[in-house]
Formats: sequence, C-alpha cells, structure tokens
Amino acid sequence: MNIAKNIIRRLMPNKYCESGAPSRTNNVCDVSRYIINYSNKKGYGISNLKLQKILYFVQAYFLITEPYTACFNEKIEAWDFGPVVPVAYHEFKQYGSGNIPYIETYIKRDVNDIWGYTKVRFDENIISKKDKEKIRDVIDSFSQYSATDLVSLTHRQSPWINAFKEGKNSEITTEAIKAYFNEKK
Repeated sequence: MNIAKNIIRRLMPNKYCESGAPSRTNNVCDVSRYIINYSNKKGYGISNLKLQKILYFVQAYFLITEPYTACFNEKIEAWDFGPVVPVAYHEFKQYGSGNIPYIETYIKRDVNDIWGYTKVRFDENIISKKDKEKIRDVIDSFSQYSATDLVSLTHRQSPWINAFKEGKNSEITTEAIKAYFNEKK
C-alpha cells in the first residue's frame, strides 16, 4: 500500500467524528500561512514545493474524515512536480526552493484599485480549532519527508497520474482524491 495512504489512514480514528453541519471551508492562503507558521514553530522548515504536497495531503485528509468536506475550495492541479494549488504556489513562489519564513503579516491587494493594498496581520484563529488540529496531524505525519520524497509519493498515486498531461496543468478533482484515499487496497 502507498506510504502516504497509510499515513492518512493512521490519522483517521474517530477523533473528529462530530455530528452537525459541516464546517465552512477555509481560504487556501490562510491554510498555507498556518502550515508555514506551524512548521516553523516545530523546526520542520517548509519550502513552497513541500507546502504544495502538504496542502494536497491536508485536502485528502479532510475529504475522508467527518464531516467529509474539503478544507479549501481552490483547485489542485497536476504539475510536473506533483499536486499544486496555483493560488498558494503564486503567493509563495518568491521564496524559490528555500524555506518560507514565519509569516506575521501579509499584503492584501484591493481588487478595485490597482495601486491599493493593505498590510494585514495573520490571525491563525480564522481557521477553526478543529481544522487546525487536523492540519497539524497531517503536517506532523509528513514532517520527516523531504519535498522530493513527497513528489515521489504523489507521482505514484492515481489522482496525479490520471490528471497529469505534460505541458498542461490539469485539475486533480476532489472526487479523485477522495476515491483514492478511500480505496481499501
């Protein structure tokens, strides 16, 4: 069985089984900032390449645990180096292959004014306590793997294999992710 599938499955005890309405989804940039800051606090270090794979595994974990909803709505695409959330990739590409530093503030652009922007303090509490716990579980479970290890893992998984088309960034659907991580093999 795939290593990543085993890791995600080990996280699944009924720890998050609560009845009630599904929680709202998060903004992927907020989730990314939380992942970056948590990784920095724990001394894991996280590059943009590794961030993209962690986002993919976070999404998988949310899709196969109650309430079975996506962590974020932004699409995941099959790029040469594995799954990528384009919105998050472009937000953090300035760091190249290096580790992304702790994020206290970020720039929010005004969509109505090309020159307008605001400096915003990142508040991790925008993400629910329950969601942060699930995200931390995924980060901790994959922390010992390098970005290239995670690329190799995702390249052996059907969601990426079936979506990847050289020269084209095709979407990896949440349905494909959910089906793969729910497979009994």
